[in-house]
Amino acid sequence: MKRKDTFFVGLMLFSMFFGAGNLIFPPFLGMGAGTSFWPAIIGFVLTGVGLPLLVLTAIALVKDGVNTLGSRVHPLFGVIFTVVVYLSIGPFFGIPRNANVAFEMGFKPFLGSVSISQSVLLLLFTVVFFALVYLLSLNPSKVVDYMGQLITPVLLISIVVLCITGFMKLNHPFTAPNETYQTASLFKGFIDGYQTMDALAALAFGIVILSTLKQKGVQERKQLTKYTVKTGLVAGTALALVYVAIGFLGAKMGGYGTFDNGTSLLSAASTMLLGTGGKVLLGVIFTLACFTTCVGLTIACGEYFSKVLPKLSYRFVVTTITVVSFLIANLGLNQIISISVPFLVTAYPLTIVLVTLSFFHRYYHGSQMVYVGAMLLTGLVSLNDGLKSFGVGVHFVQVFMDTLPLASVGLGWVVPALVGGIVGLGWDRLRTHSTDELNVEKAS
Repeated sequence: MKRKDTFFVGLMLFSMFFGAGNLIFPPFLGMGAGTSFWPAIIGFVLTGVGLPLLVLTAIALVKDGVNTLGSRVHPLFGVIFTVVVYLSIGPFFGIPRNANVAFEMGFKPFLGSVSISQSVLLLLFTVVFFALVYLLSLNPSKVVDYMGQLITPVLLISIVVLCITGFMKLNHPFTAPNETYQTASLFKGFIDGYQTMDALAALAFGIVILSTLKQKGVQERKQLTKYTVKTGLVAGTALALVYVAIGFLGAKMGGYGTFDNGTSLLSAASTMLLGTGGKVLLGVIFTLACFTTCVGLTIACGEYFSKVLPKLSYRFVVTTITVVSFLIANLGLNQIISISVPFLVTAYPLTIVLVTLSFFHRYYHGSQMVYVGAMLLTGLVSLNDGLKSFGVGVHFVQVFMDTLPLASVGLGWVVPALVGGIVGLGWDRLRTHSTDELNVEKAS
């Protein structure tokens, strides 16, 4: 495959990853971290860029992607985990969230004093938005042309213009970090990276990248893995640069006031820097970013469910995904985020552990008990953290969870995952040894 093709497939992957969360959270992190910006943004990049790249590599190394990884725990877990991932980053959370942010930032600021209620305006916007998503998703073979060569360059140029203007005009020094980032800012940034949902998205986008590479003539497994990594590095480099740039912009804005979230911060920055033109530029950035991510997620869900359910055509699945996403999007952004955050706190540790185990698969001979032990204890801790985020919990359980190493920085699942994997390995070795002794006795 030509270098040009690799580059544009990488840009396509960047555009699919780069959605609402990727825009909202880095500048808000920058404002909160202040003088602790660099460790915080490094932590953010580790989960916002590094983890998705690891996931893509892990997907490329196995035959049937995420389902194969999950089946190493148990075939039923593999099916349930994969379906939950696709539904969450697709029609239940990811796609509706991006559509709502596109409305809030790309359309709503230009309405002025329109008397029509916001719910009606959201309905009208999402009708047009999802119609375009649907039309582009029906032709996945054209996605590289549309997104990699046309939409993504416009998106990147728009971000560069905003950030360079900010670097030149915003002269206020970084402020002191707020309470959240005063200690362990690296770990706080690491947890903030969950909000991008990109590690989960990478589990789904793997199938899109592999299909695209095959259409470009790459067929051998080693070559598919090689070019998946190359395109991932293109996308990852672009993501890291954008995160640092807009995060730095947010840190600079910390001296110009306080903001409730990343959208209000970016809105204030663009207006301050470029006036009405800045508002238009920001609207273009958010709309393109959210649109390309919705297209990528719709295609990924369409290809996966039409593959595992052959009786359902790709067109039918894409139609269903689009309709369900449209309906959920009209519930409103706050409702979607309030449900998605606890889910992410639960799902991300499981994804991290599953992918990490896949890279050491051969060293413990693919022992199922290692996967079961590590995922079981990780799941218990992460489920408790998810319920805690949702405002539900049992006091004595939480007291115990708080005593776990790294629990204070949101990584209480790390040591249980290690312990579970070691116990699983020990159990497997003990069982194998007992079986060997029994076979020896029978042979004698």
